Amino acid sequence: MAAINLLTTRGLSRSFGGIKAVHNVNFELPAGEIHALIGPNGAGKTTFVGLLCGRISADSGQVFFSNEEITALPVHKRIARGIGYTFQITSIFSKLSLYENVSLAVHRSSGDKRRDFDIQISEALDSVGLLDRAYQIAGDMSYGHQRLLEIAMGMAQKPKLLILDEPTQGLAQSEIAGFNALLKSIVERSTILLIEHNMDVVMEIADKITVLDFGEILAHGTPEEIHANEDVQAAYLGKNNA
Repeated sequence: MAAINLLTTRGLSRSFGGIKAVHNVNFELPAGEIHALIGPNGAGKTTFVGLLCGRISADSGQVFFSNEEITALPVHKRIARGIGYTFQITSIFSKLSLYENVSLAVHRSSGDKRRDFDIQISEALDSVGLLDRAYQIAGDMSYGHQRLLEIAMGMAQKPKLLILDEPTQGLAQSEIAGFNALLKSIVERSTILLIEHNMDVVMEIADKITVLDFGEILAHGTPEEIHANEDVQAAYLGKNNA
């Protein structure tokens, strides 16, 4: 049986000052997988993700999510439909507790059901191993724990799709294995689109990989297929000694 696509783009394009950051991208993301998006700096990854999240408007093309076109929808309506996103740079509220950070992320979707609200926050913190730190001030934690908090904030909204932009950036090597295990557990509940430069992480946990280069899709396939692709080696992997 063919996989059901959660997210699809058709001819998606965006230019800045004559530079084609994303050009005519046709992309499919099946539900229930970890899909990695890789490519050299300037390949268009951040712009493409911005187009998916609604933070950047498209010049042309379409975005479909759960069989609904969302091309013209603003960010908050895409979030309401089940798209979660964490930034490349940590975006937590450093002077608030972990509990307060997560509560801000889910407040709108929780309404007045206070009991469910508390359970939702606790479950999100527990899913990333931070429940015992719920009332610690976020800014007092290590960078690695702050990244986990961001993921908890995303997971608390119970997204159908969680987009992670460079989540291992700044993590110590000793933290990577735990992070990989976390993503493998998350994908049981939410499809993951991972933008990542750490090729060891990508090759270990991704089900499929899409390679962007100069705003266009260069290749798509399994980790084994991508690693063996000569065009990808020349454009990206060789530059990263992968």
